[in-house]
Amino acid sequence: MESKKKITCSLVSAVCVAVIGSLQYGYNTGVINAPEEIIKSFFNDTWIERTKRPISATLLTSLWSLSVAIFSVGGMIGSLSVGLFVNRFGRRNSMLLVNILAIVGGTLMGFSKLAHAVEMFIIGRFVIGLFCGLCTGFVPMYISEIAPTALRGAFGTLNQLGIVVGILVAQVFGLDVIMGTEALWPLLLGFTILPAILQCAALPFCPESPRFLLINKMEEEKAHAVLQKLRGIQDVSSDIQEMKEESAKMSQEKKVTIPELFRSPSYRQAIIVAIALQLSQQLSGINAVFYYSTGIFKEAGVQQPVYATIGAGVVNTIFTVVSLFLVERAGRRTLHLIGLGGMAICAGLMTLALVLKTTVTWMSYISIIATLAFVALFEIGPGPIPWFIVSELFSQGPRPAAVAVAGCSNWTSNFLVAMLFPYAVLYCQAYVFLIFVGFLIFFFLFTYFKVPETKGRTFEDISSGFERRTEDGVAPATVEKSQMVELTSI
Repeated sequence: MESKKKITCSLVSAVCVAVIGSLQYGYNTGVINAPEEIIKSFFNDTWIERTKRPISATLLTSLWSLSVAIFSVGGMIGSLSVGLFVNRFGRRNSMLLVNILAIVGGTLMGFSKLAHAVEMFIIGRFVIGLFCGLCTGFVPMYISEIAPTALRGAFGTLNQLGIVVGILVAQVFGLDVIMGTEALWPLLLGFTILPAILQCAALPFCPESPRFLLINKMEEEKAHAVLQKLRGIQDVSSDIQEMKEESAKMSQEKKVTIPELFRSPSYRQAIIVAIALQLSQQLSGINAVFYYSTGIFKEAGVQQPVYATIGAGVVNTIFTVVSLFLVERAGRRTLHLIGLGGMAICAGLMTLALVLKTTVTWMSYISIIATLAFVALFEIGPGPIPWFIVSELFSQGPRPAAVAVAGCSNWTSNFLVAMLFPYAVLYCQAYVFLIFVGFLIFFFLFTYFKVPETKGRTFEDISSGFERRTEDGVAPATVEKSQMVELTSI
């Protein structure tokens, strides 16, 4: 068992290089917020230059909304295209190829001001969205396939760590003392080119997924050599045997398409769980909390609320690291339940603080504590777990299609929250977070009754477990309790 927990330089470097894609996703998610007013001014100046009159407020709002939303549209399309790449080019080479999109998108946004072209900016956001949508599929899949079973959760959490570090870097770089200025904002958005070039230079030195080599390409010798390098031991026969068993099962199945995931009883429960976990992440209210955080800190009397928001980003990062150490001890399901339950309590406290802030002065400080606790609990469970657990729920055959569907669900719900949240604030005002309390309670109950624990289990064991539950008509959580007794004794 100890050999399976060995961490090698080859494994760590491959994971770190892959996580650059996650960092890109986080950076491009957060980078557009700080320079919003400056970019709107660019839109107006460009419009005046073309039409000789200022842009209307309605059109300006529409163009800005399009600039923000088109990133998610690109993400939806990109996430659905994951299977087209990974099955044809492999996991590593797919990450290498799509960096072309990051370079193109970054170039379009970076030179949009120089070219006086709002269209370049918007198209650049769409192209970057495509790239990030693909990355949200490639990175967790690659990490889960190269990491040993005993460390898969810990390494999988690094995907979320890359995302939150990317958001934090974007927040810091977006300060008006760094690159959040009228002169430097194109450089802020074009900066995404540098990590893309760095990843392109490093990926050729990283191994391809051994599962892809053996199961998809039938190249056992290469898979054997890669595993020896990744594990740091000569005897990798148990890993090879597990892959061969999975390959034998795959040979008896027809190719799994996205519609087949929903039609086949063998996959239906697993894909519903995968989608629900992705929805639990986005409908938890985390983006709404970040949207509100600056206002909450301002009302509490914080002199520079933007720095307090960055402080929330630091809490985000710290607790993602905490999750990294907890996930292989407490388990995926347990941490997800703790995160969802704790967030529901925090969202209730934030609602109470918003309602009473004018009558009870110290409620503003309760809202700050609740906001930071909400962020911390998100990163313990709902933040990292949905990304990598999808790859664990499916065997090699249906995995690319399942990752594509789950990723698209995440991006779609992200898009809907971004579009509908302002209307929810308008109609619900101080009670807006009660909507998320409802979602959090629903997903807590769903996780408790339907989501199995995947800690310490092979891909084949997990997927077979779903098939057995489908045949027996037994709830996943019920079966899981008996399985956990066996796993604990191993």
